[in-house]
Amino acid sequence: MKKFPYQEKKDTRSGFGVGLVEAGKRNPNVVALCADLTGSLKMTDFQKQFPERFFQVGIAEANMMGLAAGMTIGGKIPFTGTFANFSTGRVYDQIRQSVAYSGKNVKICASHAGLTLGEDGATHQILEDLGMIKMLPHFTVINPCDYNQTKAATIAIADYEGPVYLRFGRPKIPIFIPEDMPFEIGKALMLNEGTDVTIVATGHLVWEALVAAEALEERGISAEVINIHTIKPFDAEAIIASAKKTRCVVTAEEHQINGGLGDSVAQTLSRNYPTPVEMVAVQDTFGESGVPEELMEKYGLTSKHIITAVDTVIARKRLMYGASFRN
Repeated sequence: MKKFPYQEKKDTRSGFGVGLVEAGKRNPNVVALCADLTGSLKMTDFQKQFPERFFQVGIAEANMMGLAAGMTIGGKIPFTGTFANFSTGRVYDQIRQSVAYSGKNVKICASHAGLTLGEDGATHQILEDLGMIKMLPHFTVINPCDYNQTKAATIAIADYEGPVYLRFGRPKIPIFIPEDMPFEIGKALMLNEGTDVTIVATGHLVWEALVAAEALEERGISAEVINIHTIKPFDAEAIIASAKKTRCVVTAEEHQINGGLGDSVAQTLSRNYPTPVEMVAVQDTFGESGVPEELMEKYGLTSKHIITAVDTVIARKRLMYGASFRN
């Protein structure tokens, strides 16, 4: 198995902050709007370097979306910043009507997504956002896995025409994607080739998938690990090709089981190459206040739970294809 050593851990929101500054340096049309969470979204450096291109709108998220949509008419490339819950659930109508419907070039940048928001509890831990936004026509939905990939994604979406939802988080996680790796919107990233099972992961769960794959290798199970950083447009070709090789798939995401990555994978395979699929995700429930690591354990979003899902899906594969398959 390919090893993924890491030197340090950083939060993905910091990758967004650095990427936003770099995007601002490259393109003078990049502007930033924030709903009273400049520090939390790591937008302070952009504000300092480009004060005339930064707009503090206050706790008025719906207004922020309207302002951003209007700015695109004048050729600006607005990046909006607030917590994921406020970026989607609170302003879904404005996103649908003012951004998606007319395909405005707005970049909705959402931090503190998922259970790893931790102690702020269920009211802030949105677990439905990927599904909500991917259902909107014209939208691109991106969920990077570490600091470097979030930075690269932030830079890339500035050059991408059309509305984008960029999701990232607060916890510090290992940095394992090379700093110089190009970010290709809509292109799955093969992290480890395998033959016995495909693990398709997104966001914070990509690292957990790699940890799981290493443990599985010690048991003689060869796991293919694919990083789906772009939920939409979905790289169906990569998933189908991997499924044809391994004939069973596990998905892993910090999101509700309904509407997220797992649904996209299952839909793709049911149409093109019916394959046993198991999903590691939140099981149709709200979160709660707690330490992020403990919440991930309680709600079944760790490498241990991925391994359990792998055992289940391989057993299903054996039943479907017979004993000729070793795993």
